[in-house]
Amino acid sequence: MPNVNALEKTRPNYEELVRFLVQPLLDEPDSLSIDSETSKGNQRVLIRLAFKGTEQGRVFGRGGRNIEAVRTVLEAAAIAAGQSVRLEIFGAQGHSQEKQDHHRQKTKRTRKVNRRPRSGSSRSSDPTPRPSLRRKPSE
Repeated sequence: MPNVNALEKTRPNYEELVRFLVQPLLDEPDSLSIDSETSKGNQRVLIRLAFKGTEQGRVFGRGGRNIEAVRTVLEAAAIAAGQSVRLEIFGAQGHSQEKQDHHRQKTKRTRKVNRRPRSGSSRSSDPTPRPSLRRKPSE
C-alpha cells in the first residue's frame, strides 16, 4: 500500500492553481473566492469559484475561451493525479453561473422575421426586361 504522505504530495493544489490562472484576469483580485471539496476517496474534486459580477466578462473571455482554458488546465492536472475535477462558477448573487446561462438559453425567445408572401410565380414582378444569357445561334 502506498504511503499516504507520498500521495498527498502528488495531488495538485487546485485552489492555488485556479488562483494563479484567474487572478491576473481580474481588476479586483481580492474579490476572488475559491473553495474546493474532495470526495469519493479523493477521486473527485469540486472547485467553487466566486468573484464580483462586474468581472464576469474578463473571467469568461470572448466566447468563453478564458474559462475553458482554465478548465482544460484543471482537467489535465486532475488526470495526472488520477482524479476528476469539476469547476463551478458563482456570480455576486451566489447563483451558479452555469445555471444562469442555462436559464438564459431556456427562456431566450426567437424573433420571427415577417417576410412578404411570394406571388404565384417565381419571377419577380419587376417589369424591366432582363437580357437573355443564352447564345444566339450562328447565322
